[in-house]
Amino acid sequence: MRHLLAAYDLSRGRLYGHIKTRKGRVEFLAFCRYVRSLHPPGVRLAFVLDNFSPHVGETVRAWAAANNVELAYTPYYASWLNLIEAQFRALRYFTLAGTDHPTQARLIRRYIAWRNRHTRDPRLVHLVDTANVA
Repeated sequence: MRHLLAAYDLSRGRLYGHIKTRKGRVEFLAFCRYVRSLHPPGVRLAFVLDNFSPHVGETVRAWAAANNVELAYTPYYASWLNLIEAQFRALRYFTLAGTDHPTQARLIRRYIAWRNRHTRDPRLVHLVDTANVA
């Protein structure tokens, strides 16, 4: 089983992702450290998260407080409020449709690289816009 940990940087229009065999608190915090490292420490970041258990808890809150990160949680059953969800629709369309499991990790990494080079591609913009409910 593979899991995609992903972040969408609204200021840069970039998508970041790591593929892991587990999606627990240890992996989540490692990914948070990676995302934090992309910005100067003095820049306050806001992470919009769902209420998945690795995203909540004192360990995560303590890390965020110590690293100038604000945590904002979407309401239960409202993950569509998180703008990264629309990015996943485009990922499924361009990458995962019609693939088999062994090639998916490689294809996801290639898609993220392509997507970050083509942020204004009309097909991508259309898919993301139609997936955004808000």
